[in-house]
Amino acid sequence: MRTATLGNKLVSTQMAETAERYWQRLTDSAEDMLVTLTEEQRHELKQVFALSDFIATQLCRHPHWIPALFKHALHNIERQTFDGELANLLESATDEEQAKRILRQYRNRQMVCIAWRDFLGYSELAESLLDLSALAEALIIAGRDWLYREMCATLGTPSDSQGKPQKLLILGMGKLGGRELNFSSDIDLIFTFAEHGETVGGRRALENQQFFIRMGQRLVNLLHQVTVDGFVYRVDMRLRPYGESGPLVVSFSGLEDYYQEQGRDWERYAMIKARALGPWTADSDELHDLLRPFVYRRYLDFSAIESLRKMKGLITQEVRRRKLTDNIKLGAGGIREVEFVVQSFQLIRGGREPTLRQQSLFAAIDTLYQLGQLEYLAVDELKNSYVLLRRVENLLQAINDEQTQTLPSEALDWQRLCYALNADTEMDLREQIEMAMRQIHSHFLETVGGNIHEDQSETWTQQLWSAYEDEHALSILEEQGIDDEKLWPLLNGWHETVARRTIGPRGRETLDKLMPKLLSEFTSVATPSKAFEPVSKVLDQILTRTTYLELLCENPGARQQLVSLCLASPWIAQQLAKFPMLLDELIDPAQLYDTTPLDDYGSELRQYLLRVPEDDLEQQMEALRQFKLSQQLKIAAADVTGVLPVMEVSDHLTFLAEAIIEQVVHQAWAQVSARHGVPENLKDNEMGFAVVGYGKAGGIELGYGSDLDLVFLHNGSQVGLTNGDRAIDIGHFYLKLAQRVLHFFSTRTNSGELYEVDMRLRPSGASGLLVSEIEHFGDYQRSDAWTWEHQALVRARFMFGDTALSMRFNELRAEVLENERDMAILAKDVRDMRVKMRDHLLKVEAGMFDLKQSSGGIADIEFIAQYLVLAHSNQHKALSFWSDNVRIFAELAELELLPLDSAQALTQAYCHLRDECHRLTLQQKKSVLPIDAVKSHSERVEAIYHQILGEQLKRIT
Repeated sequence: MRTATLGNKLVSTQMAETAERYWQRLTDSAEDMLVTLTEEQRHELKQVFALSDFIATQLCRHPHWIPALFKHALHNIERQTFDGELANLLESATDEEQAKRILRQYRNRQMVCIAWRDFLGYSELAESLLDLSALAEALIIAGRDWLYREMCATLGTPSDSQGKPQKLLILGMGKLGGRELNFSSDIDLIFTFAEHGETVGGRRALENQQFFIRMGQRLVNLLHQVTVDGFVYRVDMRLRPYGESGPLVVSFSGLEDYYQEQGRDWERYAMIKARALGPWTADSDELHDLLRPFVYRRYLDFSAIESLRKMKGLITQEVRRRKLTDNIKLGAGGIREVEFVVQSFQLIRGGREPTLRQQSLFAAIDTLYQLGQLEYLAVDELKNSYVLLRRVENLLQAINDEQTQTLPSEALDWQRLCYALNADTEMDLREQIEMAMRQIHSHFLETVGGNIHEDQSETWTQQLWSAYEDEHALSILEEQGIDDEKLWPLLNGWHETVARRTIGPRGRETLDKLMPKLLSEFTSVATPSKAFEPVSKVLDQILTRTTYLELLCENPGARQQLVSLCLASPWIAQQLAKFPMLLDELIDPAQLYDTTPLDDYGSELRQYLLRVPEDDLEQQMEALRQFKLSQQLKIAAADVTGVLPVMEVSDHLTFLAEAIIEQVVHQAWAQVSARHGVPENLKDNEMGFAVVGYGKAGGIELGYGSDLDLVFLHNGSQVGLTNGDRAIDIGHFYLKLAQRVLHFFSTRTNSGELYEVDMRLRPSGASGLLVSEIEHFGDYQRSDAWTWEHQALVRARFMFGDTALSMRFNELRAEVLENERDMAILAKDVRDMRVKMRDHLLKVEAGMFDLKQSSGGIADIEFIAQYLVLAHSNQHKALSFWSDNVRIFAELAELELLPLDSAQALTQAYCHLRDECHRLTLQQKKSVLPIDAVKSHSERVEAIYHQILGEQLKRIT
């Protein structure tokens, strides 16, 4: 590496050239100021220009900061003055734009000072983290207090029942709560307030919660929005109760109810670091007292270790899926593992040991030593390794004010790190980092991770994998009593193919360790060659992704599941081959077959998305697809092994789709509203937008490959605009929202398409509006819809949206279904449509039966249900409630509109045929069986179909 001298210290030529480039920029704009600096100060300024693009860019833009920095700030940051200085500066702000400018410029000036001190070693790590945390807290509270004064002046002061003013309390989570914030971190916040009530002194009373939701939205915008001065902090609100789908602000009682009834283990973990920001008050005490029982159990809680282990497993999956390398936070031995070690003790023992109930990791680790829970050597190694990684993280982020924990790919940035950390070379610094991560990982395995013991006795399978001669291989198989003449030719042929692939020495070595272990799994099944074929197709896709080979090599459970599932279902084998990240799901068989409870898909998805940056659209879309694929795999695994009753498979697939729809709409809403604002007529936390499911989605009958038949509705008046800077009319806003939702569903990422969405059932079909105003939808259904559209409405169900929209849709649906109809004309319309459908869609060989379209199949059963609902809802309104066929038939039997034996026969046939569809999908076969296999069901369905619809037809022929 070529070197130059800068100040009194050698730097690389590349660093010197970088410094010179920025220096020239500064000279061009502020030469008069530079002459006032001493020679020593100019040398120091060039040093930091070489080290940080962020510092250099900010000082070139604001050269007047430089004299003040040298005068006092660099050698003594007075963090206790942040609050007062910000309050004085904001006193003059008359609108949000001014407030944004003040906050951003103050933030940037202080961050330049903190980064400068970091790079030149003026401050210890703990001091630097405390400075960063105090600055963040001061900026958040200053923004909160400015907004509170401004809003109280126009809307009145939120007050409790005794007239006592209420304030917005802000919980700082994560490293902000622990006062250990890193340089370019986002901030995780939860907003809350003490008591319900309403505002006093405004033109009209406003509920406290509505006031604080508006205030919370403005505060996030005040901090988060990017302006010409940058941003204050990226704000993440997804840790609040119910995530993005929950209200932005909840009361203390709302928080308490949520955490008592629905709080998850990962939320306990997050709450360890939670701290009320700003000056401490009685409300702060009350809030912490309220949260403590949720976080800290009164008993020794060893279940926490398993929860943390699962969380670490999820992080490891994410690292593998996102192909993260050199990540000092999430990788093995990274910053997160130190936090897990310390917080595992806090969760286990914090209920009994009050001294462990603290947000700071440094303080907690010292307490663990004093309590005898950690040996001196462990504390020393964990602390020193953690300090190194946190210093590297801070410096990495201070180079360009960038949120990263990945070691540099550029030589210049390595040179900067080495300079700041007094390392001779990149290799020297890498060795220090790797040693620190090894030490951390060993302590993590001892406390949280557990140890893996491998069975090394697979000698005959090693010989088989290494065999080159047919005779040798066949004799090995004969000795083991394996009578499968196809296995060796398949294995040998695949081995030869793999030998020609370029997979690198590490990949080749891992494959040679893995294959003997896999071969022993194959030979435990009746016909090993049947298992080898689908598994080899999965291996083909991961040969160049060594981490997945290592996953299978190190996890016996994953190998066993791979073989058994590929053998049970070609569809699962294909999914694993197309999306190797699903192999992560096989590691823990107990978890694999523990399907998510129906009501939990929404919260599981919210937790899953927390691992992805909120503003990274591409990663958000990929995460949605990966969640869907992994959950589908769990459902399919439980299905093929009989763990999940077949009747429940569609329930799970449908509720999974609902959870995804909810998140897609939230993300689309966030994007469109950020650009255009929201419709003026909406109340807080409303969208005025709904998603209605038709067909299988409406009937809670989704299959593995089902598309979604959807209709979008809104309740926005056609008159009016959105309230954003780029205001558009309300109808146009909802059109853009619908387009964005469809974009989320249809975009292909590495994990494919989310769902194929069919919108043809909307009013006027493909020629109609993409999203309909709900009253227009009702008018269309009353006046213009065909009979087949009313049939479709029988299977329609509200899947997502505001309560008011849900109630109105259900009213309109019931009203349309309950219209009085001529039963003979209705029967003719239904039968004509069924004939038309069969003529168009039925293509089957003689002697075979299409489970859906053949006479006596699923479609006939659905048409019977639809006809009977439309024919009798006028007299029996209970029929208009259900959208799924099984409940419709039960209701028809209860009302004696269908003989009980007919209702039971239709239900049994329907369930059997749908079960067969699921089974054939998992076998990757068409939904076709020999007629004889379904004859007992199909003949009964045909007879009922002709009896019900035929009798009515006789009246008009």
